[in-house]
Parts: sequence; C-alpha cells; structure tokens
Amino acid sequence: MVALLEAGKWALQPIPNVEVVTLLFIVFTASFGIRTIFVSFAFTALETFWWGINTWNIMYLYIWPLLILYVYFTRNKGGLWFYSISSCIFGLFFGALCSIPYLFIGGPHMMFTWWVAGIPYDILHGISNFAVCLVLYKPLVYACTRIRKIRR
Repeated sequence: MVALLEAGKWALQPIPNVEVVTLLFIVFTASFGIRTIFVSFAFTALETFWWGINTWNIMYLYIWPLLILYVYFTRNKGGLWFYSISSCIFGLFFGALCSIPYLFIGGPHMMFTWWVAGIPYDILHGISNFAVCLVLYKPLVYACTRIRKIRR
C-alpha cells in the first residue's frame, strides 16, 4: 500500500495539487478497514525519510488518520459519489487542516494568513480530488476486492 501511495505521489508530482494519496487512503480504508491507519504512519515515515523534518510532518500525522477514520465510520454510506464529494471537500479544506500547527507556532493570525494564502491551491486540490476519485474509485475498489479475496 505504501508503495502505491509513493508511486502515485511521485507520478503526479509535476502537476500542482493533483494527487492520488487521498483516493488511495479512501479505497484502502473502504477495502481493508481501520488497519489502514498503520499505512498512513508508514507513509509519513517514508516521506519524512525522503524529504526531511518540517511542519508538514506534524500535519501528515493527523490529516491522513483523520481521513481514514472518516472513511471507516462512513464506509456503509460510501460509494462513488459519496467519496468523490468527500474527497473534494477534503481537498478544499486541506489547507485549513494544515494550518493548525501554525496556531501554536505563531498564533491565530499566522494560522489564518497561512490558510488564506493557500486557498487558490485548495480549490484546485478539491476539484482534482473530485475528478480523480470519480474516474479511479470503482476500478481501484474492484482491484482491492480481488486482492482481498486472493489473500484469504
């Protein structure tokens, strides 16, 4: 799972705010359950090893588990449209979620200005998350279902 997350992230890295990490965490959680949370920590560790330590490390330690918990608790309601819209909303509010550490670093003003400065990127992130999920959700769920059957 971590290899797929990394490969997807590296493949889309040249395109700003277009990513498959959100979709993959949604699909993995819908298919394999709460254990996906351990994958998020392994992914964060590998990213930290590759890119070094910065404030984004803190963000990844709560952002991906939050997404996983959301998907886990809504998995009975979930489907293509539900998760496409959810991934869009997640992308739109990604910057707001990422701004939380700045509340403790520089106070509410720093948190707010950091978030507002990134809103254009969050809009692109939300739109691209929606499109990516709409196109790839069903094939990835199908693949994970096949893998789960083989594993048993």
